[in-house]
Amino acid sequence: MNRRVAALALLASLAAPALQAAVEVRLRLPVRARLDLTGRRTVCAAPFLVVSREGSGDRAGGSIDVQREFERYLLKILRRETELKVVESGPVDYPTFDLDLLARSQDFWRSLGERLQCDLILAGSLDFDVQDKSGYRTEEYVSPFDGRTYYRQVLVEQTGFEYDIVLMVFGGDTGERLYFDNFKDFKQFEGEKADPLAGMFENLISLEDRIVGVFVQKSVEATRILLTD
Repeated sequence: MNRRVAALALLASLAAPALQAAVEVRLRLPVRARLDLTGRRTVCAAPFLVVSREGSGDRAGGSIDVQREFERYLLKILRRETELKVVESGPVDYPTFDLDLLARSQDFWRSLGERLQCDLILAGSLDFDVQDKSGYRTEEYVSPFDGRTYYRQVLVEQTGFEYDIVLMVFGGDTGERLYFDNFKDFKQFEGEKADPLAGMFENLISLEDRIVGVFVQKSVEATRILLTD
């Protein structure tokens, strides 16, 4: 009898893992800000250098001021998402328009930080490009005459919008570059006459979390598998 009880107990212990269920749960995990803001309370956005203007001059929307629209958007999200006091720089007389040289101009950034009384200075470059992505696509259709399926080439008009942002942050007290990153986004829309301004803001909305994450702790969703009895 004891042997039978022992055998049953052994079988029960072996079957226990099989009775465990895997449950998928979604967690929100904190992600630290990429920049240490300890003791820093003010931020200034200097004018970003525009690498190339939107599209060619004969396209609709060629009059978009990429620099101004980006600055307005950047100031808005900094005021909305951070606790930093945002200071507008006004026009800035850069010593060079070479971004690599400008990044190493520590004396210039220190002088600008002193003049504006800013703990942090944002600067960088913008490249917003409108691309004609129209082309031919193969599709099948059924002939109304003989009911057979054929293939034909159809012209599809599409417009692509690409945003390339180099973002740098300098210490206003030392002029040292504290942060560097390159944010890129591409959006494609049906139609050759897609609105460039709408396309530009679609790019910016996609990049917003990454830009804000430089200054603010964010949270991300992650999936974990838990085993339950």
